[in-house]
Amino acid sequence: MANAIVLNTVSYHGKGAISEIPAIAQNKGFKHVFVCSDPDLVKFGVTAKVTDLLDKAGIPFTLYSEIKPNPTIQNVTDGVEAFKACGADSIITIGGGSSMDTAKAIGIIINNPEFADVRSLEGVAPTKNHAVPTIAVPTTAGTAAEVTINYVITDVEKERKFVCVDQNDIPEVAIIDPEMMSSMPKGLTASTGMDALTHAIEGYTTKAAWEMTDMFHLEAIKLISQNLRGAVENTPEGREGMALAQYIAGMGFSNVGLGIAHSIAHTLGAHYDTPHGVACAMMLPIVMEYNQEYTGERYREIARAMGVEGVDDMTQAEYRQAAIDAVRKLSEDVGIPQKNDKVREEDLDVLAADAFADACCPGNPRDTNVEELKELYRKIM
Repeated sequence: MANAIVLNTVSYHGKGAISEIPAIAQNKGFKHVFVCSDPDLVKFGVTAKVTDLLDKAGIPFTLYSEIKPNPTIQNVTDGVEAFKACGADSIITIGGGSSMDTAKAIGIIINNPEFADVRSLEGVAPTKNHAVPTIAVPTTAGTAAEVTINYVITDVEKERKFVCVDQNDIPEVAIIDPEMMSSMPKGLTASTGMDALTHAIEGYTTKAAWEMTDMFHLEAIKLISQNLRGAVENTPEGREGMALAQYIAGMGFSNVGLGIAHSIAHTLGAHYDTPHGVACAMMLPIVMEYNQEYTGERYREIARAMGVEGVDDMTQAEYRQAAIDAVRKLSEDVGIPQKNDKVREEDLDVLAADAFADACCPGNPRDTNVEELKELYRKIM
């Protein structure tokens, strides 16, 4: 079986990269842009950093920002109708995972109307056409949604999140500008950064990992361990390092999948509205402990990338513990809570069943079951 790598057609990196957007839109012949962002980014003027450029260049656009932090089926269907109503031919999505996931689903449905039922996109949907031409501008350093073939939508009625995987959804252009991330508050910087670390570590240890994705994931782990604390303190170096790190992690995990830290995080978000990065950060060291006997020598390289010294002189048990401890220490240093008081014993049957059915579960290096997943939930209660 061949290994595949799917990436953006082009990406732009560095301070001021958003200035490239008008020329890109004009060169691609965009006539009317559907700008997909979220209400807070609009409120605090972050979205305007891009829309002001469109105004100055005389590029018409319609703003759609009715998006929840965990985007819902309704957010997508409303967005599809808004796109059709304004006569748009392209998308610029500005934000974190919520804006980008919504934009991906809208773009896919517009060009594949037979998938108008959003639930039909769950898993690997056999779409035929690429999504609407899209430029993705992340404002968080974590989700890497601008370079992945994945998106996650919340089914409010069924209290579950579902993962969609589709090579046709990846944005053609990604604009990675650390200045777009400078207004993130500390808590969001920390949680999205730990989401990126979870992407990198789960991608490095997933069953499908191979040499090319290993290269991305180890570099991402190193950059995150070096820069996340600084990003939380809003240093320019920390912001720049995390902007690059999260993108590199996305280049890897998008092509090989994740594991049960993400499966569990998806359920915590769906049932309790727990922020995704916080849920990932809570579960990552717990899942690392659970998986360690199924990872060969990979935790030694994780520990090395995290800056642990002397790993070559450690026993296997020692370097595995060192990797777990380094992850837990970083999480604590950036202020991530270690417990979730919303999780209740009477919810565990449903939570564990949903996590077991999640699209990320099969990639975990250790095969699991519902009863073992219940035990992992108990560790954050």
